[in-house]
Amino acid sequence: MARVALVTGGTRGIGAAISKDLKAAGYDVAASYAGNDDAAARFTEETGIKTYKWNVADYEASKEGIARVESAHGPVDIVVANAGITRDAPFHKMTPEQWKEVIDTNLSGVFNTIHPVWPGMRERGFGRIVVISSINGQKGQFGQVNYAATKAGDLGIIKSLAQEGAAKGITANAICPGYIATEMVMAVPDKVREAIIGMIPAGRLGEPEEIARCVGFLVSEDASFINGSTITANGAQYLV
Repeated sequence: MARVALVTGGTRGIGAAISKDLKAAGYDVAASYAGNDDAAARFTEETGIKTYKWNVADYEASKEGIARVESAHGPVDIVVANAGITRDAPFHKMTPEQWKEVIDTNLSGVFNTIHPVWPGMRERGFGRIVVISSINGQKGQFGQVNYAATKAGDLGIIKSLAQEGAAKGITANAICPGYIATEMVMAVPDKVREAIIGMIPAGRLGEPEEIARCVGFLVSEDASFINGSTITANGAQYLV
């Protein structure tokens, strides 16, 4: 039987590319989403990938949603924690609500997604976890204290999980994308987008499929000795 892969935020942007790439590689993919029912329905119609709705910021909702996935597909062997939001503002204008919303989704949401499947992975002696972090979790970003904090925290999660899971056949790695040609980035004014591209030595935005191929490698047997690592995919914009 094909291994079951769960991709959170898996119906749009980078998440959609990851879901489609994993399906093409032979995995049984389930994609979660938070609110856009129309986009999720179109995604399932186009790809045949089943979608499940829950808010990763809510632990009980995540636990129940994952139970539905496992009831339909079988035990989750692969988790790609991709779901994330932004609530940008300069720090002196950032509200406690903006801080909490991003922390709850981007940081606690990773815990809420991995924690319910972790015991099963340990029992079966196999697991692949990939967290989609960000270049801004590595270098920081004006107006994104909340977002950068969560994405840096995600790297701490995978480094710790790698040490706890290695003896049980579980790997935990992260990918830090730079600026990728998603709907959000392509929707910014042309001058802003041109300024962004001007900061990237590669001279272009990344493609969602390029991030998906990084995920495909990390969850494969070829990457079984790679654990606690971060793939930096940003066109040489920021080097670590």
